[in-house]
Amino acid sequence: MTLAAGDTAPDFTLPTADGGTVSLADLRASADRGVVVYFYPAAMTPGCTTQACDFRDSLAALQGAGYAVVGISPDEPAKLAKFAEKDALTFPLASDAEHTVLEAYGAWGEKKNYGRTYVGVIRSTVVVGTDGVVQVAQHNVKATGHVARLRKTLGID
Repeated sequence: MTLAAGDTAPDFTLPTADGGTVSLADLRASADRGVVVYFYPAAMTPGCTTQACDFRDSLAALQGAGYAVVGISPDEPAKLAKFAEKDALTFPLASDAEHTVLEAYGAWGEKKNYGRTYVGVIRSTVVVGTDGVVQVAQHNVKATGHVARLRKTLGID
């Protein structure tokens, strides 16, 4: 199932890079306009690093516009901690090793790469309003330039 604008976003609580947990409910409560939930395949890979650094560099603008940001991947918290430290990522990175949240958001499924079909993370971004309703759902996004396009979609730029 793939989430679309107007759907109710499934709540989640996941372990984070800093040893704590993050929940959609808490993020929604702390944001004025909503939560940007982005799903990426693997910490410290070139595309995911580009995307994470774009979110890092846009964090002040996103937060200034009332949005919280959380990145979710199947990586273990220890790997996420290294990723956050290496690239100075100051937003929560959450671990979904069981793919439960990835699947619930339509960010886990069949992919094709160089003619090979496999199952994995579908790079996706879902913006959830403070009311828990999906405002924006983008699947199969490109790592490069995605955050700039998202900012335009949200009316930040």
